Amino acid sequence: METQTSNEYKQVIARCKDLFRKKTLDYGTAWRILRLPSITDQIFIKAQRIRSIQEKGSQKVNDPIVDEFVGIINYCLIALIQISLKEDDRMEIPFGDLEPLYDQWAADTKALLENKNHDYGEAWRDMRVSSMTDIILMKLFRVKQIEDNSGKTIVSEGIEANYQDMINYSVFCLIKLGYHEAVSN
Repeated sequence: METQTSNEYKQVIARCKDLFRKKTLDYGTAWRILRLPSITDQIFIKAQRIRSIQEKGSQKVNDPIVDEFVGIINYCLIALIQISLKEDDRMEIPFGDLEPLYDQWAADTKALLENKNHDYGEAWRDMRVSSMTDIILMKLFRVKQIEDNSGKTIVSEGIEANYQDMINYSVFCLIKLGYHEAVSN
Protein backbone atom coordinates (compact mmCIF):
# COMPACT_ATOMS: atom_id res chain seq x y z
CA MET A 1 0.00 0.00 0.00
CA GLU A 2 1.37 3.38 -1.00
CA THR A 3 1.53 5.99 1.75
CA GLN A 4 0.78 9.67 1.38
CA THR A 5 4.48 10.43 1.80
CA SER A 6 5.45 7.89 -0.85
CA ASN A 7 2.99 9.40 -3.32
CA GLU A 8 4.09 12.99 -2.57
CA TYR A 9 7.74 11.93 -2.81
CA LYS A 10 7.18 10.40 -6.25
CA GLN A 11 5.46 13.57 -7.46
CA VAL A 12 8.37 15.75 -6.31
CA ILE A 13 11.02 13.48 -7.84
CA ALA A 14 9.07 13.26 -11.11
CA ARG A 15 9.12 17.06 -11.40
CA CYS A 16 12.83 17.18 -10.50
CA LYS A 17 13.62 14.49 -13.09
CA ASP A 18 11.65 16.34 -15.76
CA LEU A 19 13.72 19.47 -15.14
CA PHE A 20 16.94 17.39 -15.15
CA ARG A 21 15.90 15.88 -18.50
CA LYS A 22 15.12 19.28 -20.02
CA LYS A 23 18.38 20.80 -18.78
CA THR A 24 20.30 17.81 -20.13
CA LEU A 25 18.67 18.39 -23.52
CA ASP A 26 19.50 22.13 -23.33
CA TYR A 27 23.03 21.98 -21.91
CA GLY A 28 24.22 18.44 -22.37
CA THR A 29 26.25 17.05 -19.51
CA ALA A 30 28.58 19.99 -18.96
CA TRP A 31 28.41 19.07 -15.24
CA ARG A 32 30.66 16.08 -16.01
CA ILE A 33 33.62 18.49 -15.77
CA LEU A 34 32.85 19.09 -12.08
CA ARG A 35 34.70 17.24 -9.35
CA LEU A 36 32.66 16.17 -6.33
CA PRO A 37 33.82 19.10 -4.15
CA SER A 38 32.63 21.51 -6.86
CA ILE A 39 29.21 19.84 -6.92
CA THR A 40 29.12 20.03 -3.12
CA ASP A 41 29.87 23.75 -3.34
CA GLN A 42 27.03 24.23 -5.86
CA ILE A 43 24.68 22.56 -3.38
CA PHE A 44 26.09 24.74 -0.59
CA ILE A 45 25.38 27.93 -2.58
CA LYS A 46 21.76 26.90 -3.02
CA ALA A 47 21.28 25.94 0.64
CA GLN A 48 22.98 29.12 1.84
CA ARG A 49 20.69 31.24 -0.37
CA ILE A 50 17.64 29.53 1.11
CA ARG A 51 18.88 30.18 4.64
CA SER A 52 19.75 33.78 3.85
CA ILE A 53 16.25 34.43 2.48
CA GLN A 54 14.68 32.69 5.47
CA GLU A 55 16.68 34.85 7.88
CA LYS A 56 16.12 38.14 6.03
CA GLY A 57 12.47 37.46 5.28
CA SER A 58 12.88 38.91 1.80
CA GLN A 59 14.78 38.38 -1.41
CA LYS A 60 16.05 40.58 -4.23
CA VAL A 61 16.46 37.89 -6.90
CA ASN A 62 13.06 36.62 -7.96
CA ASP A 63 13.97 32.90 -8.18
CA PRO A 64 11.69 31.08 -5.74
CA ILE A 65 13.08 29.04 -2.85
CA VAL A 66 11.43 25.91 -4.21
CA ASP A 67 13.72 26.15 -7.25
CA GLU A 68 16.72 26.03 -4.91
CA PHE A 69 15.45 22.88 -3.21
CA VAL A 70 14.92 21.31 -6.65
CA GLY A 71 18.48 22.33 -7.49
CA ILE A 72 19.77 20.69 -4.31
CA ILE A 73 17.98 17.45 -5.21
CA ASN A 74 19.27 17.42 -8.77
CA TYR A 75 22.84 18.37 -7.83
CA CYS A 76 22.87 15.64 -5.17
CA LEU A 77 21.69 13.17 -7.79
CA ILE A 78 24.34 14.49 -10.18
CA ALA A 79 26.95 13.87 -7.47
CA LEU A 80 25.70 10.32 -6.97
CA ILE A 81 25.69 9.76 -10.74
CA GLN A 82 29.25 11.11 -10.92
CA ILE A 83 30.27 8.58 -8.27
CA SER A 84 28.62 5.83 -10.32
CA LEU A 85 30.42 6.99 -13.46
CA LYS A 86 33.89 7.42 -11.93
CA GLU A 87 35.35 4.90 -14.42
CA ASP A 88 33.48 6.44 -17.39
CA ASP A 89 35.47 9.29 -18.95
CA ARG A 90 32.77 10.47 -21.38
CA MET A 91 31.99 14.16 -21.09
CA GLU A 92 28.76 13.99 -23.08
CA ILE A 93 26.35 11.30 -22.00
CA PRO A 94 22.90 10.98 -23.55
CA PHE A 95 19.92 11.34 -21.23
CA GLY A 96 18.94 7.76 -22.08
CA ASP A 97 22.20 6.56 -20.48
CA LEU A 98 21.73 8.79 -17.43
CA GLU A 99 18.07 8.07 -16.80
CA PRO A 100 18.60 4.58 -15.30
CA LEU A 101 21.24 5.99 -12.92
CA TYR A 102 18.98 8.88 -11.94
CA ASP A 103 16.09 6.48 -11.37
CA GLN A 104 18.21 4.00 -9.38
CA TRP A 105 19.66 6.62 -7.04
CA ALA A 106 16.22 8.22 -6.62
CA ALA A 107 14.71 4.79 -5.81
CA ASP A 108 17.52 3.90 -3.39
CA THR A 109 17.12 7.30 -1.69
CA LYS A 110 13.35 6.86 -1.43
CA ALA A 111 13.88 3.41 0.12
CA LEU A 112 16.21 5.00 2.69
CA LEU A 113 13.51 7.56 3.45
CA GLU A 114 10.87 4.86 3.89
CA ASN A 115 13.09 2.95 6.34
CA LYS A 116 13.84 6.09 8.35
CA ASN A 117 10.22 7.23 8.18
CA HIS A 118 9.17 3.90 9.66
CA ASP A 119 11.56 4.33 12.59
CA TYR A 120 10.99 8.06 13.15
CA GLY A 121 7.24 8.09 12.53
CA GLU A 122 7.28 10.92 10.00
CA ALA A 123 8.68 13.37 12.54
CA TRP A 124 9.71 15.61 9.61
CA ARG A 125 6.06 16.63 9.15
CA ASP A 126 6.31 18.53 12.47
CA MET A 127 9.62 20.17 11.58
CA ARG A 128 10.05 23.69 10.24
CA VAL A 129 11.42 24.18 6.72
CA SER A 130 14.08 26.43 8.28
CA SER A 131 15.22 23.59 10.57
CA MET A 132 15.47 21.22 7.62
CA THR A 133 17.48 23.86 5.75
CA ASP A 134 19.89 23.93 8.70
CA ILE A 135 20.17 20.13 8.62
CA ILE A 136 20.96 20.26 4.89
CA LEU A 137 23.71 22.79 5.62
CA MET A 138 25.05 20.58 8.42
CA LYS A 139 25.13 17.61 6.02
CA LEU A 140 27.03 19.79 3.53
CA PHE A 141 29.65 20.64 6.13
CA ARG A 142 29.97 16.93 6.87
CA VAL A 143 30.46 16.15 3.17
CA LYS A 144 33.06 18.91 2.89
CA GLN A 145 34.95 17.44 5.85
CA ILE A 146 34.82 13.95 4.34
CA GLU A 147 36.05 15.36 1.03
CA ASP A 148 38.87 17.16 2.85
CA ASN A 149 39.73 13.77 4.42
CA SER A 150 40.05 12.21 0.93
CA GLY A 151 36.72 10.44 1.36
CA LYS A 152 37.80 8.53 4.45
CA THR A 153 35.68 8.19 7.57
CA ILE A 154 36.36 6.33 10.80
CA VAL A 155 32.85 5.55 12.05
CA SER A 156 30.58 7.85 10.06
CA GLU A 157 28.43 7.15 7.05
CA GLY A 158 30.00 8.14 3.77
CA ILE A 159 29.39 10.86 1.24
CA GLU A 160 26.64 8.97 -0.60
CA ALA A 161 24.47 8.68 2.52
CA ASN A 162 24.84 12.40 3.21
CA TYR A 163 23.83 13.31 -0.36
CA GLN A 164 20.83 11.00 0.05
CA ASP A 165 19.85 12.65 3.33
CA MET A 166 20.06 16.08 1.65
CA ILE A 167 17.77 14.83 -1.12
CA ASN A 168 15.27 13.53 1.40
CA TYR A 169 15.24 16.71 3.49
CA SER A 170 14.84 18.78 0.30
CA VAL A 171 11.91 16.58 -0.77
CA PHE A 172 10.37 17.09 2.70
CA CYS A 173 10.75 20.86 2.32
CA LEU A 174 9.16 20.80 -1.12
CA ILE A 175 6.24 18.72 0.19
CA LYS A 176 5.75 21.17 3.07
CA LEU A 177 5.87 24.05 0.55
CA GLY A 178 3.24 22.36 -1.66
CA TYR A 179 5.54 21.76 -4.63
CA HIS A 180 4.13 18.26 -5.19
CA GLU A 181 0.66 19.76 -5.69
CA ALA A 182 1.67 22.37 -8.27
CA VAL A 183 1.01 21.66 -11.92
CA SER A 184 4.26 21.32 -13.86
CA ASN A 185 4.65 23.11 -17.17
